[in-house]
Amino acid sequence: MKNIKYILIPFFSLFLLTGCQEDDGVVGDIIAPSNIAMSFEIVGVDANNPNGDGTGLVNFTASADNAITYRYDFGDGSDVKVAPSGSITHQFSLTGLNTYTVTLMASGIGGITTTSSINIDVFSSFEDEEAKNFLTGGAGNSKTWYWAADKPGNIGLGPNDVQSGGEHTWSQWFTSNAWHSDKLCMYDQEFVFTQSADGKTVTFEQLTDIAYTPGDFAASIGVDGDTCHGTDVAPTLDGVKNVTFSPSNSNATEDGEYRGTTINFSDGGFMGWYVGISSIEIIEITDSTLFVRMLDASNPALAWYCLYQTDNPND
Repeated sequence: MKNIKYILIPFFSLFLLTGCQEDDGVVGDIIAPSNIAMSFEIVGVDANNPNGDGTGLVNFTASADNAITYRYDFGDGSDVKVAPSGSITHQFSLTGLNTYTVTLMASGIGGITTTSSINIDVFSSFEDEEAKNFLTGGAGNSKTWYWAADKPGNIGLGPNDVQSGGEHTWSQWFTSNAWHSDKLCMYDQEFVFTQSADGKTVTFEQLTDIAYTPGDFAASIGVDGDTCHGTDVAPTLDGVKNVTFSPSNSNATEDGEYRGTTINFSDGGFMGWYVGISSIEIIEITDSTLFVRMLDASNPALAWYCLYQTDNPND
């Protein structure tokens, strides 16, 4: 395999903190980065693989006059990454051929930032067969999951921002009791994962129209918090969703040594805990337990932890 290098010098826009920019890019001690350029190499590109070898890996390089450091937003929902030299490698997540809008932010003296964006098509063939089979029971089968209501820690909350002691990898702020008193309304939820007979597709369906909505997210959409709602508040509860698997690339996955696999639901799907997120990182999975982490769409500084099991706790 070989890498093909693309060099793009796209249109850019300048955002000033205060005042107006003069022709030479200087306002007092503030200097705006200029002549911004971004290049990328998709790993494994050749005549048979024009969008990469399936690893999803892409090497980026940036340059700009008067830039002190660079940040990348890869457009795939992953954390913004700082690259002081402008060089960074990123692994794109979603399985198949997808287009991502990558935004480069070059910071200059005084904190002024120049931004530039490009679109990039990347192919990923990431699979986690074991996780897929744990979730579904294998090709041609379905498996029903429930909240681990009878276990402590069926819900947890912690910081998403990186902490020196690793607190961003676990529920530092809150860990629920078994049968937690203000969450009883959600413990009747049932979740079904089904794998096609040929093993190529996985679908998901929530059998109960129950969505638990914690306070911060509830406030952001103007409904009562820390209680259950139905499809009037969470219309994406209903319907069969397609499921894909992608590599996890968050700081928590890396620092917490999680499994490294993310479950993605189509059409706004989610597993009972309604925070506007349709992708959940697997921390651990076995044939009978699933422990995951997700962010809160209303406040990405919050990380939620959810524990599910195949035993029905209501029996």
